Amino acid sequence: MASDESGSAAPRRADARRNRARVLAAAEQVFGDQGVAGSTEEVARRAGVSIGTVFRHFPTKQELLAAIVKDLLRRLEEEADLLVRDGDPATALFTFFAHLVAEAAEKKTIVELLAGVGTAVPIDAAIDGFADTLARLLAKAQAAGSVDRGVTTDDVLALLISTTQGAVRGEWDSHRRQRVLSIIFAGLAAPPR
Repeated sequence: MASDESGSAAPRRADARRNRARVLAAAEQVFGDQGVAGSTEEVARRAGVSIGTVFRHFPTKQELLAAIVKDLLRRLEEEADLLVRDGDPATALFTFFAHLVAEAAEKKTIVELLAGVGTAVPIDAAIDGFADTLARLLAKAQAAGSVDRGVTTDDVLALLISTTQGAVRGEWDSHRRQRVLSIIFAGLAAPPR
């Protein structure tokens, strides 16, 4: 469809972007709550769009699930960049670490659904994608004196991968996650001066 000089096609593109975002948010809720029983019809209802709109953006349930994970990783990258740029140097690493563990635990159902349709979401590979960000957050925390200078980025990655895997496979509740994180954070802390 051609647009006129006033750019009348632009609102449609903006509407399409908004609809896609609404479908992703609704799908994240539906599949997180209902698992495999979640339907694209329910996604459409919660998003306030037609089922045709859902299928126009995501022709298959597998594509919708994969898009949820991709969108989550994009949001995590944005949050990480914000923490690197504006976060408290002493706490930003811990904030991001805890957030990744919580997101992994909360998205467990979606990861399992993807695995069930033959699309693996290797948590360790996803976390490895944050290695540079973690290195910057670690350097800031060490400079602020909140993390031991002997801790390496590889140490943080190993702890993060293990903890997210544990949270997903062990079905940790929020109390268990907080307890494990407090133990890990205590181990990362710089010794008292």
